[in-house]
Amino acid sequence: MRKALIAAALVGGASLALAQSPFHAISPGPRALPGDRLPPFAVLDDQGQLQLSPPPLPPGVHLPQPGGPPESTAPGPSLAEATRMAQAAVRACSALGYRTGAAVVDSKGELRAGLTADGADGSHIFVAMRKTEVTRVFAMPSSAANALLQKDKNQLGKVTPAMFVEGGAVPIERNGKIIGAIGVSGAAGMPIGHNDEVCAQAGIKAMTVRRK
Repeated sequence: MRKALIAAALVGGASLALAQSPFHAISPGPRALPGDRLPPFAVLDDQGQLQLSPPPLPPGVHLPQPGGPPESTAPGPSLAEATRMAQAAVRACSALGYRTGAAVVDSKGELRAGLTADGADGSHIFVAMRKTEVTRVFAMPSSAANALLQKDKNQLGKVTPAMFVEGGAVPIERNGKIIGAIGVSGAAGMPIGHNDEVCAQAGIKAMTVRRK
C-alpha cells in the first residue's frame, strides 16, 4: 500500500516531495518541455534497467496531503481561463477548416491546458507547446522571434532544443506582465504559422472578453 501511494504521488507530480529529496525527477532529454519530468523509477534508465520499486522517502519528507500547499505558485492563467482560451483557439481554427491542437502554459512554461480537435493529429499539441516556449523565452509572439533570429544571429543563444521557432504562439499578459503563452499548431497556409497565430489570438480574446 505504501509503495502504491508513493508511486501515485510521484507520478502525479509531487514536486514538493521531490524538491526535498536526493532522488530528483529525471528529464527525458534536452528536447523535454517544461514540466516533462519523470520519477526516477518505473521507467527504463540509460542502461536499459527498470527499477519498479520506488526509493524510500528521506527522513522528514512527507507525501502531499489533501488540502496541502500548491506544487507551483508560478504566475499564469487559471485553469478556467486556460481551458476557455484553448477551446476558443481550437474553435477558431475549426471555423477556418483546420484541425489543430492548442496549448496554454504558465510563466514557467508548464502546461495549464491543452486540447486537440476531433480528427487532428495528436502531435499538434506538442508542437504548440514548443512554440509557447519560444514566446516565453523571447517575450514576444513566436513569429516575431522567428523574424528576429533571421536578422540577428546573436539571439541564437536563447534557442533551446525544446523550441519550435515558428509562428503560432503569443504571450498572455496580465497587469502589463507576461504570465504565460498560448500556442496553436496544425493550421496550414503561408506564411507558416500565420493561421495558427490568428487562432491563438482568438484564445487571448476569449480570456480578455470574459474578464471585463
